[in-house]
Amino acid sequence: MKTAIQTAAAPAAIGAYSQAVRAGDTVYLSGQIGLDPRSMQLVEGIDAQIERVFANLAAVAQGAGLGLDRAVRMTVYLTDLAHFAKVNEIMARHVAQPFPARAAVGVASLPRGALVEIDAILHAG
Repeated sequence: MKTAIQTAAAPAAIGAYSQAVRAGDTVYLSGQIGLDPRSMQLVEGIDAQIERVFANLAAVAQGAGLGLDRAVRMTVYLTDLAHFAKVNEIMARHVAQPFPARAAVGVASLPRGALVEIDAILHAG
């Protein structure tokens, strides 16, 4: 049994996917980029995009009745791996220890010209 999670507090899905899907005690959050959910415009600069990504992830997690403290896995996609330290710095303000398992991947491009995208898996049990 799977259930789609939808919240107006995060950017609407741009395509054939859900913001998140709950399957049992696991919630899979789709990748978030730095879109402002009200304007659906990408915020400017790497710092603002990373902050917005974590705000969007938190909003989707909240839509599932959870917080980012329930994250067990995240994947970070960066168009420039030189921003990896900035992701660590900002992530530490939004995600408490013990930190989730994580991978960081350098990519050629992201939707809408974003500089960063992050997805997450949460455990609700």
